Amino acid sequence: MLKLSNRQLKLPVTYIAAMKRMTAIFFLFTLFAIGSFGQDGKRPNVIVILMDDMGYGDPACYGGGPYRTPNIDRLAAAGIRFTNYYAAQAVCTASRSGLLTGCYPTRIGISGAIDHNAKFALNPDEQTIAELMRDGGYATGMVGKWHLGHKVPFLPLQHGFDEFYGLPYSNDMWAYDYNGERWKDTSFWRAKYPPLPLIDGNTTTKIISTFDDQDQLTGSLTKRAVDFINRNRKRSFFLYFAHPMVHVPLGVSGRFKGKSGAGLFGDVMEEVDWSVGEVMRTLKENKLDQNTIVIFTSDNGPWLTFGNHAGNTGGLREGKGTAWEGGLKVPFIVSWPGRIRGGLVRSNLVTAMDLLPTLVNICHLSMPVKKIDGVDFTELLTGKGKSNPRDEFAYYYDRNSLKAIRKGKWKLVFPANSQTYGPPATLGKDRYPGRYGSIEVKQALYDLSTDPGEDRDVQDLYPEVVRELIQVANRYRSELGDGLTNTVGQGVRQAGVVKE
Repeated sequence: MLKLSNRQLKLPVTYIAAMKRMTAIFFLFTLFAIGSFGQDGKRPNVIVILMDDMGYGDPACYGGGPYRTPNIDRLAAAGIRFTNYYAAQAVCTASRSGLLTGCYPTRIGISGAIDHNAKFALNPDEQTIAELMRDGGYATGMVGKWHLGHKVPFLPLQHGFDEFYGLPYSNDMWAYDYNGERWKDTSFWRAKYPPLPLIDGNTTTKIISTFDDQDQLTGSLTKRAVDFINRNRKRSFFLYFAHPMVHVPLGVSGRFKGKSGAGLFGDVMEEVDWSVGEVMRTLKENKLDQNTIVIFTSDNGPWLTFGNHAGNTGGLREGKGTAWEGGLKVPFIVSWPGRIRGGLVRSNLVTAMDLLPTLVNICHLSMPVKKIDGVDFTELLTGKGKSNPRDEFAYYYDRNSLKAIRKGKWKLVFPANSQTYGPPATLGKDRYPGRYGSIEVKQALYDLSTDPGEDRDVQDLYPEVVRELIQVANRYRSELGDGLTNTVGQGVRQAGVVKE
């Protein structure tokens, strides 16, 4: 298309300047009109608090206890508590990639929980929420567990964050036994882990080598999160606060140790609840609470093999590492006192991939260049309209196996091998894990509206539903692939390649 310069158009410079000012004024008027700016003219701040391995039934407002979580409960009372929110996948790395990119992990070549031996990571070509925020003028900070690539080309500073303070991967990826001593059998794979680093920016500043070090993590990370808020109070900011807890090994400071009356897990729950309270207190002290969106959720369900050191699925089937509801359905709370009416409960289907397009809309950012899988659920937050933006969810696990498909209230489970925490598995106790079991799963149809525990197969009663869900599954197989049917997806992109 032919482009003409201002000189060729023979327009006066003063006219052009005036038009630019009018365009800017119109843009600002539009933003104010749809209500996304605060009284001070700032776009809303955004804080995503991501817990690790926290189950659907762990916060008190989701039925947890007998420990107390008053700050999480207060967050829910001031906002919206969702009851049908799903992590992108039931394992750390894959789940986090989906949340940050708006893509099913299999679309971007991500699977499992990577460590220092991983040959892949989140591709720098994928645009994260942080990159979109930063490009839109936001200050961006990350505190906590990253787990999307441990080397410098793939750390948070290379994925849109202005600053990072935390761990490169899970806090159990170290060379120590469950009693806190170094593994004596040096041939054992866990004994070969390198020192677990605490990283500031791209530089290791401390080595986590004892349970005492683990005990200080929540406090240290919370202090850094509060500091980030204080330093950026005069500009719009995005804070991704990804706690290493309540993933094992559990760590809790002396202030909370033995205080919950519900064992070490209860103590840890009360300390991470305190952390949420510190974030909210800091927002209020800086008069930012009315113009800050706070999102609270978890990366996947509880690691049940650790017994009394694991969380609670709220009666859902199985847990982390499975495609059952207990592995993927987790708490999800959104609070925005200046814009969202509090005390609401939503049963609409929402996923981790949906955060990115929703925040893009609210914060007036540009969408990613490449295709994503998330949908915008802004109307569920504002109460405007009666939209139901998402009606489907694909349950992927392993490398890219489509284990189940959900549409509306129906979930169709496909034949496959699955990890199980039931027989013949055993449960552990007091830091020590039990043993996984393995079962062969048959095709089954569940009505999740009446059977959230996935106990009653009703496929014989609803063959037309089975046929419809198989058609939906075939569409996902064509686009994203499926290891169970040896289908290669046409829309899959390559992960980042980690060089030696």
